[in-house]
Parts: sequence; C-alpha cells; structure tokens
Amino acid sequence: MFEARDRIGGRVLSQNGFDLGPTWYWPETETTITQLVDQLGLRTFSQYTAGDLMLERQFGVIERHTLPSGHTVPSMRLVGGMASLTTALAATLPAGTIQLKSTVTSIHQTENEVSIELETGRSQTFKYVILAIPPRLVSRISFQPELSETTKSKLANTPTWMAGQAKVLAVYDRPFWRDSGQSGQGMSWAGVLQEIHDASQPGGLAALFGFFRLSATERSVFDQDELNRRVIDQLVRLFGEEARQPRDVLYVDWSSDRHTATVRDEEPLTDFPVYQPIALDPPWEGRLSLAGTETDSLFGGHIEGALRAAERVVEHL
Repeated sequence: MFEARDRIGGRVLSQNGFDLGPTWYWPETETTITQLVDQLGLRTFSQYTAGDLMLERQFGVIERHTLPSGHTVPSMRLVGGMASLTTALAATLPAGTIQLKSTVTSIHQTENEVSIELETGRSQTFKYVILAIPPRLVSRISFQPELSETTKSKLANTPTWMAGQAKVLAVYDRPFWRDSGQSGQGMSWAGVLQEIHDASQPGGLAALFGFFRLSATERSVFDQDELNRRVIDQLVRLFGEEARQPRDVLYVDWSSDRHTATVRDEEPLTDFPVYQPIALDPPWEGRLSLAGTETDSLFGGHIEGALRAAERVVEHL
C-alpha cells in the first residue's frame, strides 16, 4: 500500500481523540462499517443529542428549539476518534505492507504486469493495482496506455466529498452547555459556522465542532487567528460566555490539502453528488480498478461507501 501522506487514514484524521474528518456512522443503515467495528472490537458510543438546538437565522438573534423525540437517526462514534478504525485495520497487515510518503506518479502496463513509479524514482511491479484516491486526483498520475478523454472527464467531474470544507473544534474541560439543557447542536445562517455539534469524548475532554458556512475562497480572506476569533464569538452567542475560553482550538482546511482537494473542489456543492462506480478503459480491465468512497452508489461520501467500494473491487477480483 503506497500512501502519499506521512500518516494513514486519508480524510480520516483524529487529534487527541477528536475527529477533524469523518465522525459518525449509522448502524441502522450502514452494515459494513458496523460489522467491521464489531470484528475489530472497537469501543463505541452514541452521538450526544439530548437537549435543545440553538438557531441563528440572523446575526446575533438566537432562537432556542426543543426538538421532538426521535428527530435524528441515531449515529455512533468511536472512542478515541475514527482513526481508531484505520489504526486497527493497519495493525492486521503484515509489517512493511504500508509505505508512507510514497506518492505514485505513473502507472504503466508491461507484458504481464503493471509497473508503478513513485515520486522518488523507485518503481515496482504488480499483477493488479487498486486506486483508492479521490477520482479528481487520478489526473496527477501518468498512465500508459493513456486513459481516454471520456474517462478523464468522468474522473474530473466527480466531486471529492467534503474536499472544500474546513472543520474546527473548540475543546473545553467539560460540556458546560449540557448544564442548561442544550444539546451542543447549533445551526446558523449568519455566522462563520453553519452546523455545530457536541464533539465530546466519553469520560474525557469536551468539545464543540463546526462545519463552516464560508466557502474555501471566503475563508481565505481571514488569517487563522481572526477565523478562530469569529468561531469563538459565534459559540459564545449560541452557548454562552463559558464558550469564550477554550483550552484548545483544532482546525483543518481540507481544501488546502493537496492529497484531498483540487481547485475545482473549492466550489461549494449545492446538492449531494450522484456517486457510482467508475469503469476504466478496456485496456486496463483486469489490471486496474478505482475504489474510494466516491465510487459507491449508495453511501458515497461516507466511510461506509469507502468500505463497500473496497469490497466491490476485491469481490470482482
């Protein structure tokens, strides 16, 4: 397994148990990840949703709403963050299988094998290759024989899920918002954050995390300190003065991650993309397949989709 980053996981990223990438899975519908979590013996807990939602339709005008019971589909999280899953999977592999800081630059067919060349100039041959990267990033690899223009267009027109987003977490000693019957959920049509949730770990530090309402271009206007200040000001408006002094603020902008996003991914998505398997050209049949969450027709964008895509490709082999 060649991994361009200096860590495993891709968009799965946890810091001190807090998720800066995917956070949830839904056991009622997502059976693949549910079974895998059980097989690996990972500890889970339910997303905290008890209490009221805070809504900001206009800047500074805060509404408090008690939502009806059962208003959300129950979601689960992993103790230690979603990286617990990728770490546990990696531990099942033979030593040396995963090679970090190994960016693939070209994939060429030989008579009976497929030759992969890395950025370092090193090459290696295999019987079969699976690409598990966002489809738009495939264009950074040189192919021989070349991919057709039709295939290149399909790849380029497949949005990378959440690639234009940024995620921020404000970490606190305790979940003070629960004291006043707030769930930690917030929605805003005026602040820098659009959607906020309780990100606390059981028995550990508390946190609120948010997805940005601002696009990648709009975020780039602010330096990190100013963006953090606006985030904290919004949390104070929604959850009170105790939100003013977090012990830490964690932030990742996926749109600036070269291993995730392209320039086209900076454009905000207006609808959920229609994802589906992407067939490569006939000369590559039996040699090369494309997996990854953007190639699953039912759960594209979720970890469930990534796992289903992997199973689909392996079953085909």
